[in-house]
Formats: sequence, C-alpha cells, structure tokens
Amino acid sequence: MAGLSRAAMLATAMGLIVAALLFPAAMSTRPSLISMTTGGIRQLPDGLSYDFYKDTCPTLEIMVREAVERAIESDVGVVAGLLRIFFHDCFPQGCDGSILLTGANSELKMPQNVGLRQSALDLIESIRETVHQECGAIVSCADISNLATKHAVMQSGVPGNLVPGYLLPLGRKDSLGPATTQQVRAIPSPDLDVNQLVEAFASRGLNEVDLVALSGAHTIGKASCGSFMNRDGENDEFVQRLKNNCTYFPVAPLQDLDVTTPNTFDNYYYKNLQNRTGVLHSDMQLTLNATINQLVDFFAADQGWFFSTFSTSMSNLAHLEGKPAIIGEVRRNCFKVNGLELTAPNTFVASA
Repeated sequence: MAGLSRAAMLATAMGLIVAALLFPAAMSTRPSLISMTTGGIRQLPDGLSYDFYKDTCPTLEIMVREAVERAIESDVGVVAGLLRIFFHDCFPQGCDGSILLTGANSELKMPQNVGLRQSALDLIESIRETVHQECGAIVSCADISNLATKHAVMQSGVPGNLVPGYLLPLGRKDSLGPATTQQVRAIPSPDLDVNQLVEAFASRGLNEVDLVALSGAHTIGKASCGSFMNRDGENDEFVQRLKNNCTYFPVAPLQDLDVTTPNTFDNYYYKNLQNRTGVLHSDMQLTLNATINQLVDFFAADQGWFFSTFSTSMSNLAHLEGKPAIIGEVRRNCFKVNGLELTAPNTFVASA
C-alpha cells in the first residue's frame, strides 16, 4: 500500500508468517477469513508514523507501560475501561481524543458514552502529566489514550510478540471540540441486530472479521441492566436470571459481560455465545448469521487465532481516518482545550 512504509509492510508480512507457523491448521482451513482480515489493513494516515516520538520522547512507551501496569494492579477493570474509551473515541471521527473533553457539549454526556470508567479517564490524564513533565507538551492525549489501551490489552494476556503488526499510528493531534451528535450516534448500540451491526462497521470501512474480533473485547468488562433488558424475545433461564439480577434494590449490580472468566482476556466470550450465554442482544446476534457465526466458532476453538485477529482489528480501528494530522492541538489537560472557545459547529466551550 502506498501509505505504508517498507518497515510497516514487512511487519505485516512477518505477522502473517508467524501466524502461519504458530497456527498452520487455522491458516490452511480459513483462506477466505485470511483474505477478509488482511484486506482490512489500513493505509497510514498522512503526517503520522509508527515511531513518531522515537527521537523527541524515546521513553514514551516505557512511561505508558509502567503507568498502565500500576493501574491494573489496583483496578483490573481499567482494561475494559480503556478499551471502551478507545472504541468510542475512534469510531465516530477517528482517534482524536475528543471523547475526553468535558464542557457544554461533551461526548461524555451523550447516551452512547454513559458509564465510561472514570478511573480509565483519569489514568489517561495522569499519564499525560507524567509524559509532558518528561518530554514537554509534544505528545497528544489521543496518542496517550491509544498507547495506554494497547499496553492494557497486552498486559491482559494478548501476546504482542505473536503479531508484530499491532501497528499504532502516532503523531495525532487532539480535537479542538467534541464529535457531533450524529457522529456519536454512529457508535453501534447493544440493541442492534446483526445486519445493523455489519452496516455500522462497514460505514467506517471495517469488515465482518473486525466486527466479530472487536466484539471479543466483551471478554472483560461489565454492563448495566439497561444494556440487556431488551432481550424479551429470549425467554430462557439465562436471560431470566440476568433480569432477576436487575431487581436488586436500591442499586442493581453491574453484570459481567463474560459470565465464565470475567477478569481474563481470553476467548471464553465466544464459547459463551456458543452456549447461548452472551449478555447483550448484540452479542447473541453474532450467532444468527452463518458467516459471522462461523467466525464465532473459529475464535472459540482457537484462542491464538482470536488474539492474532483482535490485534489486527485494533490496528485497523486505530488507522481510521479523521481530520488531517495538522489540525488540532496537543492539549495541556486532556479534559480541556488549551484556552480556546469554539462557537461552531459544536458550540463547545472549554471548562474553566
């Protein structure tokens, strides 16, 4: 691809070679899936690179990795929190840190983003403060958020050495305002059917493999009752048990998205779908389409294949086109623009 450096193309090719050596049976029996997966690899956006801070902030990855490690030790839920922030930031208009902004029209106030984990949001700002003290205000909150998510996933069990191609474009600027309501509404909701899920991902250039692989992030994290109370058509024992848990007073407990191994990043999410114990309506919808259900079965049978594909799909999401890299700023506080007030198009006013 024209936008990929020679090193990036070599890394991608090596990732496929490694996968072939580690999982030869998978590679030989899934040619159509390999085509779908590799076909989604993104072009590097203009102005970005995979080693953008190599000279200007050489200790960046170390600082992020160590901060994430400490955070997980005290709160394992921060991994799911970072993953959700990453997806909800990147899907509407590319990874630009817009979801972090507080203020009048903050994305954090929109229904799609209710329940984003505050400890994960605070971690991103804490890392920014450390990085800016070390290197100066040259690393954006968007890049810090993306790097923190990558290290959180790798520390949760996804072996980064399996796929050198977990490529993360760096050098993005932070957005000067939030995404529009229309853009945020494009984030797939838990009540979508399988065709709507496919259409939502296709609207951002992501395919069915990306849909199923990224849904695997539900192997960790929790959901509120409002996320699954719409499953009225599935009157089985499991769904009834979920609903019964929501009757606790005064506050119903949050529901683990993976009812088998809720704190481990593994492939049990897909095994749960096979056993019809997926929590969200959108989770169980993945079993209703023959092609997509085949992907569910493959990931359930081969954890290494899931890890490999999940890494590629995370990279695909990180490559989504947004505003040109030169538009925006490096925020000195991830929750506020640098003293600017915008009256259009989002009528966003920075918090005091």
